[in-house]
Formats: sequence, structure tokens, C-alpha cells
Amino acid sequence: MDNQRNLLLAVALSGLLILGWDMAIRFFYPQASITGQVEQTESVAATAAPASSGNIDPQTGASAGPVDLESALAAPERVRIDAPRIEGSINLVGARIDDIELKDHRESADKDSRPVQLLAPAGTEGQYFAQFGWIGQGVALPTADTVWQADRTQLTRQAPVTLSHDNGEGQIFTIELSVDDNYMLTARQTVRNQAAGPVVVQPFGLITRTSKNASVSQFISHAGPMGAFGDTVEYGPDYEDLDEAGAYTPEGGAPDWLGFSDTYWLSALIPQQGAQATPGFRALGDKLYRADLIYAPETVAAGGSATRETQLFAGAKESALLNQYRDGGVENLGKAIDWGWFEWFVKPMMWLLRTLYEFVGNFGVAIILLTVIIRGLMFPIAQKQFASMAAMKAVQPKMKAIQERYKDDKQKQQQEVMKLYKDEGVNPLAGCLPLLLQIPIFFALYKALMLSIDMRHKPFVLWINDLSAPDPAKILNLFGLLPFDPPGFLGIGILAVLLGVTMWLTFRLNPTAMDPVQQQIFQFMPWILMFVMAPFAAGLLLYWVTSNLLTLAQQTYLYSKHPQLKAAAEKEKADQSAVVARDDKRKG
Repeated sequence: MDNQRNLLLAVALSGLLILGWDMAIRFFYPQASITGQVEQTESVAATAAPASSGNIDPQTGASAGPVDLESALAAPERVRIDAPRIEGSINLVGARIDDIELKDHRESADKDSRPVQLLAPAGTEGQYFAQFGWIGQGVALPTADTVWQADRTQLTRQAPVTLSHDNGEGQIFTIELSVDDNYMLTARQTVRNQAAGPVVVQPFGLITRTSKNASVSQFISHAGPMGAFGDTVEYGPDYEDLDEAGAYTPEGGAPDWLGFSDTYWLSALIPQQGAQATPGFRALGDKLYRADLIYAPETVAAGGSATRETQLFAGAKESALLNQYRDGGVENLGKAIDWGWFEWFVKPMMWLLRTLYEFVGNFGVAIILLTVIIRGLMFPIAQKQFASMAAMKAVQPKMKAIQERYKDDKQKQQQEVMKLYKDEGVNPLAGCLPLLLQIPIFFALYKALMLSIDMRHKPFVLWINDLSAPDPAKILNLFGLLPFDPPGFLGIGILAVLLGVTMWLTFRLNPTAMDPVQQQIFQFMPWILMFVMAPFAAGLLLYWVTSNLLTLAQQTYLYSKHPQLKAAAEKEKADQSAVVARDDKRKG
């Protein structure tokens, strides 16, 4: 009865593992708390609100109904953007950068998929845009309805574009926009005061976006407001928490950058070095959110001018590229990818994966080769593990004698057992080392697959056309023949089945004898893991299946080197099975 009760308890706990994993992770890894209010955002809201075009709220940018993207981009007041890795346009109404496509990245793994539309105009379904302007007192400022004048019809890598606006009261505002070879735009904001007296202005930059198409924060990575402030990177609140608080002020020092992060994409404002600027985030309502960067007030004397330069990153979170920008002076931009505690291990693994990919041209094959390399490096440890297990088998009679001799004195018994281990050179924990080493390797690969854009939409063979996504060949919908998609852990694919089978085979070859309850747990644990791992990335399952196959080969080889270990384990397993069968017969 005790064994059956323990078995039922193990099944129940496994069920909780499947159903309660995400809830538990969110409990132990909560998002950042809300700590303050954004200063001066009401003034920015009034100045930078999207132009009212009938169905757009002029204060928040929220729309009563979605605006068609194609129609919004067909407006004549636009300057084209044609850079090496991005294309799109600048809206002259409000001087908004609200149309950015990423040339090198597609929306899906389909060959005819269109490029990723990162930034989109206000009121469209995926509205997401950047804007630069000024707030001030006693001066007529350009607003979201201002139609700016452009000196060119196209922004390219070689040809910057200057937008200008004359307020008719002696002040001329200009925004010079340039772009580099990748995803970085630079906005140089200048006020020239030709009036008789001084004026006070505050330059600002902002990013406004909807969360309707945003990535969801998970325990493995943050999505939403974030930035680098002083020496720290703050992963801000998620969108729901920001809705509740209304506004969030980062706790760190001066901002290095701030913006919105998705799993693969980033928009970030980078202030001019040495300039005093106030960062903040706020909720606008209707699932709209804003990141603000507001510079300190500047007095522009009569006949003088004032200039501030802000950079805008709008592109893919490519690790090597972000590190280049970091080395160029944008502190901690590489940490926009939430590598977490295992950063020191994930990055070398990513480097090795990229190197293997460049060599073989297939990320699936690269993962297999990586697994072979890892298991090869761990093979000497496995040899020591098996040797230690053989030694443990050899001292079993002496250990049983000690247990019998000191059965009434547990402390003395423990001391004598430890002395026996020392005299015989046996380490009872040696068998745990390979498993402990696998944990950071497995987690590092998981982070790499989930967060690295290098593996996004990369195919393997046959039906696996995206190693960063779950296996699409799901059994419950007959591999796509039935018109529904099984939810979560019920979406068992071919790779998940292979994982369960290969893990079951490795447990069958396990050289360590177990008590009957452990034996029964290890019999169904592979099938529990098959359900748990089904929603994970195909590349991760490919790694685990390959690792299991190599473990089978490794154990077979090592058994040939330690035949006494295999014989002893098989005898003990047979004895345990006989005991279980006898107990069941008695209960029956």
C-alpha cells in the first residue's frame, strides 16, 4: 500500500508540474515593481499627440477603429527611407518615423512571407512609431498636426534628410535625420532663435506602441519596457502592470537607452552623451504605451541656437550587432537580449553554434554536432562515473556488513560507511556530476534557441521548417490533416515521441539499482517529460533526442568495459521485479 500511495503521489506531482509550471515561475520570478511617475509627460502628450485624422484620439493616439496600413502609407506627405537593412518612410505630418520594414527578416518561415513591419503609423493595427519634438513656454511649438518641410524626398545611408518648420514668430525648428548601415537612426534637433528675446525649450524623443502585437514576458525573457540606467539594466514592468500604475520611472542613474523590447525586436532611444535627460514610461490607454526621453530646459538667446542629438535603434536584436553598438558607446545595449545569469555560458555556446552553422549550412545539423562535441567533452567524466559505480558495487557486501553490525547506532554506522568510501576510493556522488553539468548546458541552449534571432525561421529537414518553434507535426491533429491546433502540452509531435522513447531506453540501461517505487517512477517519467517538452522549440528537442542517443551508445560501450556492473545491475533489477510481482500477488 505504501508503494502504491507513493506512486500515486508521484503521478499527482508530475501532473502539477505540467499544469502549474508557468504559474510557479511567475511567482518566483515576478516582474519589476512600479516605482514612480513620469515627470512632464502631460506636456509631451499635448505636444506629441498623433495628428487627429477622424478616428484617432489626439491625446493618446488610440483609434476608434483600425486604419488600413496600406492607406496610411499611401499619404503624400512622406519621405522614403531606403537604407541597407531597413526601408520605409517618414511621416511629414508630426515628423514621425512610423514606417520601418526589416529587409533581412520575414514575418513567417514561408518563402513568400513579407518583411517584418516593425514600426507602423498611428491608428493602424500594429501602431508603433517614434517622434522628436520640443516642449516649452512662451513659444509657438510644432505639434503633431504640423506639416514639416523636407529638403529631400528620400533618406539613404549617403544622404541625410532635414525636416524644418518656421513658427512665424522668429524660431526655426529643424530635425536632421540620418541612418547607418544597420538599424540606427540619428535625429539632430536644432532650434534657431531669430526673435528679439530669448526662449526656453526642452527637446524630447518618444516611442509609442501598442501591446496588441507585442511579445509576452516569460520567466526566460522579458518583453516590454526596459532600458539601461547608470550601471544597471532595468527590465521594467509588463504592460498590464504599467496599465495599473499609469506611469513608471526607472530607479537607476542617467539613461543610456530606453524603449520597448520584444523577443526578437527592439526600439530604443539613446540620448546624447553628457546631456541631462529624464526617462520614463507611461500607459496611454487602449493598450498603448509610451517611452519618453525629455531633456533639461535650454535657454536659447536672441540670435542663438541650441542642438540636441538623439539616436533611435529600431531593428532586430542581433547579439553581435548590439555588442558593436555597445563598443561604440551605447552602454549595455547588448543586454537588451535577456541572457540572464547564464550569459557567461550562453554566449560561448552561441558562438560555437554560429561557427558550426557557417561550416555545415544547417542549424539542425549544427545542433547535432554541438551535442556530439559536448558529449565528447563529458565522456571522461562518464568513464569516471561508471568506474565509481563499479567500485560502489564492489563494496556493497562490506557496506551491508557495516549496516548490520551497527544497525542500532546510526551515527557510528554513518562514520564507518564514510571511512569505507575513503579507504576504497569510492565517491558516491560521482554519478550525479554528469547530470549536474547537463543542467546549465540544457538551459543555455534553451535560452539560445528562444532568444537568439540567428535561429529564427531556420529549417532542419523534412517537416521541421523552424527550429525556434514547436514541432509542427502534431499527432492529435493527424499531422495537420484535422483543422485544429492542439493546445500546449497536448501538441505532441514526432520529436516529443522520440524524446520519450529514447529517454525510456536510457533509463532501461541505467546501471544504478533502484527501490521499487523509484523504478516505477522512472518507468513513466519519460512519458511525462514527453508531454512537458512538447511545446518547446524543435531545436531543443533535437538536442535532447541526440543526447539520449549518444547516451545509449556511451552506456553500451562502457558496459562492455565494466561487464560486472551490467551483470550486477541486471540481477538487482530482476530481483526487484520479482519482489514487486510477489507483493502484487499477495495483495491480489
